[in-house]
Amino acid sequence: MKPCPACGKDAATEARYCSHCGASLATPIGTEPEATVEAPASPGFGAQLNDEQTWRQFIGPKADHYLAKFRSFTSPSGPKYALTWNWAAFLFEPFLWFLYRKMYLYALVYAIGPVVAFYFTQDLSADIVWRLMAGASANYLYYWHIKEQLSDIRRQAGLNAASREQLMRDAGGVQLYVVWVGIGLFMLKLILLGTILHRGGAEDFPIPGTKSKGIQSTQPIRHPDS
Repeated sequence: MKPCPACGKDAATEARYCSHCGASLATPIGTEPEATVEAPASPGFGAQLNDEQTWRQFIGPKADHYLAKFRSFTSPSGPKYALTWNWAAFLFEPFLWFLYRKMYLYALVYAIGPVVAFYFTQDLSADIVWRLMAGASANYLYYWHIKEQLSDIRRQAGLNAASREQLMRDAGGVQLYVVWVGIGLFMLKLILLGTILHRGGAEDFPIPGTKSKGIQSTQPIRHPDS
């Protein structure tokens, strides 16, 4: 049974008109409940931009390695620095590692910083200091770089799945050409070092703990017989 919308009397469920007042019992157009349709998730993109699958997609090569390092930076109170070591950023030219991971600002800092430090100090140990800084901070800087990039993508409303995937590819992953640039610079450094040593110019670049050969005593050498 169902009530008549006009007189309120009970009518048969299958009846189309009220037997008491003759009013139509059909459901008025536009009053049917709307079905809820769930939008399909973007394949491979994940439900949220901060889930682990998305981080893996952004990192690309060696995702498991970096995700393990990033867990050291999480705490109940929020992200915090913890000492981790990045051998790639330490052993190779640090600015090349940052460029390889598309961290352009840090690549610029680590390209100019060691040169400026050596210019003012004339000490080869300045390069070692910058390498130590890169090895100790690279993982944490990379962690924040990813968080900021994913946050920027999330704030861009109205993007479809294909556009978001393209943004992920542009901002994340690696740049393979940097490997060949690094090999070329390493070979160039070996050539320059060999040239300096061959010409005897190594005295112009003091190494900590050694004395420069360019400073010699002006006192005459006295022999026992003289």
